[in-house]
Amino acid sequence: MRVLVPKEIKSGEKRVALVPDIISKLTRAGLTVAIESGAGTDSQATDSEFQAAGAEIIATSNIQSELGKADVVASVQPLTPDQFKSVKKGAVTISFLSPTTATDSIEAATSAGVTAFSLEMVPRISRAQSMDALTSQALCAGYRAALVGAEMSPRFFPLLMTAAGTVTPAQVLVLGAGVAGLQAIATSRRLGAVVSAYDVRPSSADEVRSMGATFIELGLEALEGAGGYAREMTEERAAKQRELLTPFITKSNVLITTAAVPGRSAPRLVTAEMFSKMAPGSIIVDLAAETGGNVEGSIAGEIVVTANGVKIWGGKDVPSQLPFHASSLYSRNVVNLLLLMTKTESADGKTSGTIAPDFADEIIDSAALTHEGAKRTPQLNGGKK
Repeated sequence: MRVLVPKEIKSGEKRVALVPDIISKLTRAGLTVAIESGAGTDSQATDSEFQAAGAEIIATSNIQSELGKADVVASVQPLTPDQFKSVKKGAVTISFLSPTTATDSIEAATSAGVTAFSLEMVPRISRAQSMDALTSQALCAGYRAALVGAEMSPRFFPLLMTAAGTVTPAQVLVLGAGVAGLQAIATSRRLGAVVSAYDVRPSSADEVRSMGATFIELGLEALEGAGGYAREMTEERAAKQRELLTPFITKSNVLITTAAVPGRSAPRLVTAEMFSKMAPGSIIVDLAAETGGNVEGSIAGEIVVTANGVKIWGGKDVPSQLPFHASSLYSRNVVNLLLLMTKTESADGKTSGTIAPDFADEIIDSAALTHEGAKRTPQLNGGKK
């Protein structure tokens, strides 16, 4: 059966769904792999490297007809409605496919009779960790956030003892101690900053402390939710949290916010009033800007300078800013999900693979948004429907 990887067409998307060093896992399982020419250029994967790994290179002029031949189409961003029109009935697609924002693509997949899998919907269970693309890409985003903060800040991050005097370390505050937050903490600490962090889940405290950061205790009700995410808070609790966090934000040189829940708007953690007393030149990095923002006034893909001289960096396509490793991690998530639904047979010295999704499997059941011309109702990272 044939796996096709088209070039990403969304502006700013530099990742590719498969990288050369993972192709052999699919060919050993009896699948053939085709890659659109130039699909891996931005992630430093050349056509010749794909060919050497056993993939066929498809000219861009032929990609529409190739979509109609493929049994599996793997991409980072969801296929467009026009692309879905070219995909054959019964084919499988694998991508980030948000049930709340990619509604046009989901409608098109349904009409085309395609089985569309969303890597956003892979349940957070131990057996699915190798397929959890949200986690792998959050790792990249958290690392990038710390580098952005360090690059934009007018201060050194580390403590420096010089003949001209002592340079005090930067104070970094991270809000949200999920995968992205923990990576932002770890990277900031490696750069030498003094780091503190807050999360509504007290269970995060030990992880924060293990990285050498200080966990901020506000004495508020815990908000542990399903799938490792925080559950929503009441407005009364949110107001109290903002009040208690303000002094910590005020004394920070760099503030990094990472709170996000798949399929929902990002929670508003920081208001203009809260950062109004930060020192001029302070930096705010909002990783959730694309889904509404944790920080009031942040704009995805832009740097906003406030009246008091604070700069707010709104994250956009953040994992794509590290396309080499983001693609490498993502491609492994794709391959592991694909192999979960691949049946391999050997005969006469030849191996052939068949794609056969088993909806009795919790992972397959949770991740499929469309099948046989019908939509399926997902539970966001919650397991079986």
